[in-house]
Amino acid sequence: MTQSVIIIGAGMGGLTAALRLAQRGLSVRIIEARPESGGLASAFAAGEFVFDAGPYILLDRPGLEWVFHSLGLDLSEHLTLRPIDDVYVVHSAQAADVHFYADEKRTADGIDAEWPGSGKSYERFVSEMRDVHERLSPLLHVSRPGPADLFRNRALTRVPFLLKSLGTILARANLPQAVVEAIAIWTQIAGQPIDEAPSPMAFVPALIHSVGPFYPVEGIGSIPRVLTRLAANAGVDFQYGTTVRSIVCERGRVTGVETNHGEFVAAKAVISNYNGIGTYLEILGDTPTAAKEKLDKLPLQSPGACAYLAVRGEIKPPYLRFQLPGNGELCRLFVTPTVVVPELEQDGWLPARLISPMRHEVAQGLSVAEQRDYLDRLLAESWWQKGLKDVRVLATRVPSEWGKQYNLYKDSMNPVMTAGFMRAGRLAHKSPYARGLYLAGSSTHPGQWVSFCAISGILAADELLDDIN
Repeated sequence: MTQSVIIIGAGMGGLTAALRLAQRGLSVRIIEARPESGGLASAFAAGEFVFDAGPYILLDRPGLEWVFHSLGLDLSEHLTLRPIDDVYVVHSAQAADVHFYADEKRTADGIDAEWPGSGKSYERFVSEMRDVHERLSPLLHVSRPGPADLFRNRALTRVPFLLKSLGTILARANLPQAVVEAIAIWTQIAGQPIDEAPSPMAFVPALIHSVGPFYPVEGIGSIPRVLTRLAANAGVDFQYGTTVRSIVCERGRVTGVETNHGEFVAAKAVISNYNGIGTYLEILGDTPTAAKEKLDKLPLQSPGACAYLAVRGEIKPPYLRFQLPGNGELCRLFVTPTVVVPELEQDGWLPARLISPMRHEVAQGLSVAEQRDYLDRLLAESWWQKGLKDVRVLATRVPSEWGKQYNLYKDSMNPVMTAGFMRAGRLAHKSPYARGLYLAGSSTHPGQWVSFCAISGILAADELLDDIN
């Protein structure tokens, strides 16, 4: 009899898991609360533009290529990825700008011009991180990497690196503080201190200067659109506008799910692409109390506040402009995709996004009105408006709206991938609490990138296939 599998959520991990299982002959149904697939990686229309809802850059093309290859597909046949040469700049009132290009020498020369002698230090740091990444990157494709995997990939000598925080790694790089803060700017997106961030975040400059960053010509949202089409062609059944209320178990084994419509859907196995913590705390009744208490203490990541804009005026590279306001506040970010894809221009108007990360506990302490006031203050700042003649706000989202519109657990994208969480072990793809339950998504992989979430679906599906074969 054909094995039936329910997948909760049509995010990146749910889509790749569904396609993997359908290709192996299983009967797969995705139950998605929203009217479309893609989750936070989806797109939406506002005004004359189609915007990416969440992610804005692809920093791990090899990871996405690995996913498509695992599915018997060629990434280049389905997506057009355009390289980003002028990647990002970090502005600060306290120091000179730090500018990152795909070209390593150009980046190092810019750093050296401001801090003589630091260019060589930067190049040494990038070289070291490139070597560590090459040794450790195969572990990204392993569900629960252990000592044997480290030995197989000649990575045992890199264990001390994994045990350190990003702050510790950067403190030993002999770089100016402004450069350290610019390299670590991505920690501010997660609202985490640099000394709590995992060491692999130091790989970002090495990735920028090697495989390079990319942006899909049709937007990040084109990635889940392609996967949705491929999954449907493979026979995956999509049930939209339906929320899974609970995962039903008998004697510790999954038997199906109950939906908000009062429907029981039987299944031999379930893969949850819902927030990993939310899966265990909200919809799996069999989660042990001790595990619930531990999961409830994990720090969460807010999606922050975002304004989707139409602007007119002079837009110059780089693609991403970060602003460090000081006084302990998190960065702001201005995203201008037309510097990579100029075809997006509409009658002189250009799409742009203004993003302000927020610490989850801060966002949760604010009312919806207070969150909107915060975004209004961000929109009133002048740093991002230089060179612009006209600005129209087409849409906005604050944390509570993200939570409601994308069915997020406690208005959270996922648990923050701290150094401690990574060392302790990300959430397992194969649940230890219910037989026949598997997890996909960013909480099961050491990062929140689109490619990582896609990889997580392949790994969750393979765990399931191993159990039924």
